[in-house]
Amino acid sequence: MVLNNDFDRHNLQPKKFVLWLFIVSSIIFFAGLTSGFIVYAGDGAGKSLNVDLPKAFIYSTVVIVLSSLTMHKAFLSSKKLQFAQQKLWLWLTLFLGVVFISLQVYGWTVWTNLGIFFVNSNATISFVYAFTLFHVLHIVAGLVMILTAIKSSYGTVPNVTNTFRMEITSIFWHFVDIVWIYLYLFLLLNQ
Repeated sequence: MVLNNDFDRHNLQPKKFVLWLFIVSSIIFFAGLTSGFIVYAGDGAGKSLNVDLPKAFIYSTVVIVLSSLTMHKAFLSSKKLQFAQQKLWLWLTLFLGVVFISLQVYGWTVWTNLGIFFVNSNATISFVYAFTLFHVLHIVAGLVMILTAIKSSYGTVPNVTNTFRMEITSIFWHFVDIVWIYLYLFLLLNQ
């Protein structure tokens, strides 16, 4: 007879593989975007960014790093079976993810108020909007995963399932954190 935990463990591993495939494809996607930026900006003829990044982007960088720490604390709490702590850290991570998105939207608003729009004669600015928009979409996917983990932490799911959800949510959340740091540093070096 197969134990439920063994059955769950066996069925969850393919989902982890799919997550890693998505992460690899996202890395290729963002590498392609940044390569396109480099090629376009390297062509000369005044195609560099030539504008300051919104200050909201540095604040959002701090927020996403903090959210990575809260996610790590949530994951460690789940492994120690400290479910109240897991819930607290997950809710904090969710809140910080929403703050991150709000700061990104505020940064876009600052630029549009300055007359710097997505559709622009300088496509490097359009690249910045694309970088941040696609990253925000990844953050939204991460928030959905966090909400699923929160729901799981309130339910009566097997511990192996709860730990697995926390593991894949944590992996993905740290990935979006690293991608943002890469994008922000890339943009700082190319403004």
